[in-house]
Amino acid sequence: MTTIGLRRMAPRDPAEGHRAASPLELLFDLVFVVAVGFAATNLHEIETEGHVSSAILSYAMVFFAIWWAWLNFTWFANSFDTDDWLYRIMTFVQMAGVLVLAAGVHAAMTEGDFTIPVIGYVVMRLALVAQWLRVAASSPRYRRTALRYAVGIVIVQALWVGMLALPDGSMPFVAPVLVLLEVLVPPIAEGTSETTPWHTHHIAERYALFTLIVLGEGLVASANAVIDGLAHADHMGPLLVLAAAGLVIVAGLWWIYFSREQHEHIRSLPTALVFGYGHYFVFAAAGAIPAGIEVAVSADAGEADLSHASVAATIAVPVALFVLAIWALALRPSLSVGWNTVVVVLAVLILASIGVPGASLVATALLVAAIVVVLEVAERRPGRRPLA
Repeated sequence: MTTIGLRRMAPRDPAEGHRAASPLELLFDLVFVVAVGFAATNLHEIETEGHVSSAILSYAMVFFAIWWAWLNFTWFANSFDTDDWLYRIMTFVQMAGVLVLAAGVHAAMTEGDFTIPVIGYVVMRLALVAQWLRVAASSPRYRRTALRYAVGIVIVQALWVGMLALPDGSMPFVAPVLVLLEVLVPPIAEGTSETTPWHTHHIAERYALFTLIVLGEGLVASANAVIDGLAHADHMGPLLVLAAAGLVIVAGLWWIYFSREQHEHIRSLPTALVFGYGHYFVFAAAGAIPAGIEVAVSADAGEADLSHASVAATIAVPVALFVLAIWALALRPSLSVGWNTVVVVLAVLILASIGVPGASLVATALLVAAIVVVLEVAERRPGRRPLA
């Protein structure tokens, strides 16, 4: 330790015992949930107005910024969390960037104005650059990798800022290219240099905790349905059914996610990239489910300009996406061919439930519950397929 209280930013031991999420990491997650909540709220409002396609596209873009900044901090902290005062300050700067991004979510999703979100996003990313430069200065073994990260991130951030100067209407064409460049930075930095170490149990725990928090938004939406039901006695029955179905869905998705250990799937760089990137669909789907429940509440009150099928799709599509994503990432290797087929078929039936008149939400809840039963039965049957 130096005289100014800084620690050498050496990598954490990937075999460290009892490694758990730190209070700073937990606070960091909570700040991100603010942004996720804003995105879900605006998704609900835009979907209720009947603009489902544009709502999904803008939500996907905003959620990428939220998820990518969270993911990069999480993996960095897993490897190089020194918890000294400068590390904490840089983390707080990233939190400030999250709040700036959250402040611009409404304008981005309703008006296509991404100026504020880009500013907040760049703040988060440049704060991480400062952390990588500390690694380069402190750890000769990982200097090349750290510098590749720093240079790659800075270049892409400059391009994001440059995008703001382009003519209106160009963002849908330019943003996907910049997203691709963002996701290429880690494999380029790690793939040709010394790979940074990671603690598999800690990473799995961090993803699990964020999944818990995002799924918790669905419980809030179900509670809102109950509150609306109590306030409008003439709609109490349907709203209570909606709330109960929402609770079953959220509880079922929690059960599915935590039905198998996941740390075994992040042993190598390729598997870590698949696990990390694949969770975009898990998190984005979980974040969209509360919006769908709120849309159903609005539809019951006659406030949604949507068909029955469209209302059902706002819940069934993210639920099916969540199930299929976590099946592909964590469940598939532990199941036999037969059980894998059953899970996929049930997920497809969730999508098909969109066409069930008047009972699509209940059908979705029952199908999620059926997947839980399948996973529990498969877990207890002899001859379970071992992890690859």
